Amino acid sequence: MDSGWREKYVRQMIASLSATRLAKSICAQFRAKVTVSHETFLAAIKQLEMRHSGRLKETEGQRDTIRKVLTPKMARLSLSSIALRDVIIHGIPVTSRELGRGQYGVVFQCAEWAGQGPLAVKSVVPPDEKHWNDLALEFHYTWTLPKNDRVVNLVGALIDDDYTSGSNAVVLFIMPRYPRDLHAALKVGLDFGSRMQIGLDAVEGIRFLHGQGLLHRDIKLKNVLLNNANRGTLTDLGFCKPEAMMTCTIVGTPIHMAPELFGGSYDNSVDIYAFGILFWYICANDTKLPGAFDACQNKEQLWTSVRKGLRPERLPRFDTDCWELMCSCWLGESIQRPLIGDVALRLHLIMKRIGRTPLK
Repeated sequence: MDSGWREKYVRQMIASLSATRLAKSICAQFRAKVTVSHETFLAAIKQLEMRHSGRLKETEGQRDTIRKVLTPKMARLSLSSIALRDVIIHGIPVTSRELGRGQYGVVFQCAEWAGQGPLAVKSVVPPDEKHWNDLALEFHYTWTLPKNDRVVNLVGALIDDDYTSGSNAVVLFIMPRYPRDLHAALKVGLDFGSRMQIGLDAVEGIRFLHGQGLLHRDIKLKNVLLNNANRGTLTDLGFCKPEAMMTCTIVGTPIHMAPELFGGSYDNSVDIYAFGILFWYICANDTKLPGAFDACQNKEQLWTSVRKGLRPERLPRFDTDCWELMCSCWLGESIQRPLIGDVALRLHLIMKRIGRTPLK
């Protein structure tokens, strides 16, 4: 094994080396390493996904508990405490004639209560726990809102166990009385400038609610109250909910309901859609159902047609800017509808064009 032999052996080894085989060997080792690392990565991702899914389920469970149990409980405690305070200090209000009735209650006239008047007293008899919770939440959202002229404010609330001969108690919501609602006003007719101001008032009310994180979900003619100066105020927060606590519940008045409501997944743009329909009535200066909707035999047929794109028709008396505004509000894709601030701006421009100064 002299140096000559060693040199010969090394030369033979070097000569036997193959670049192709070496590359294949290195690639095979690299591939094996990458495969092991990839499998480890996938296992880690799957484990992370399972943990995250578990956390999401836990969070969703907590959210459901807050939405369905804790929030209604707190709202009922708030209602009960305010009602007890008001009945001790001011007593039960004396009501007179009936002003109107809706699906869930009757509204009576009240001359004076707690040093304020004239007032309206809304009386509701909740038949079960669900209605009690809904009523308590309506009270909570209305009572805790900052004072705003474009959304009705509660004067007080009472729970009267002796109001009826039955076993159910009646809940009384006491609020300022307004001379009429927009439905009644349009029956007798209003001038164009007043109608545009009422539309702007409704938009400012929606804008205020959205700023508080709330959706009204029932914008319609009878839920816009007018004072003696024909200034509009939104009322009836029975369907009002925080956007963060929204469920898949389908609520609202059929002709004012946006298409996405039927799918159960929606945001505050449903109020923009509803305003678009409301604005059609405002511009029409009438309460007659749009001809496109009047042809529908029932609400199921109406909903199907709305999902397919059916909208109110343009009337000859419509201003072009007003028609374009309402059309943009009721677009089928919610993301394409204007923001409530943009709607307010366009109404301001319409009023300035007709020489009417928008009022605050």
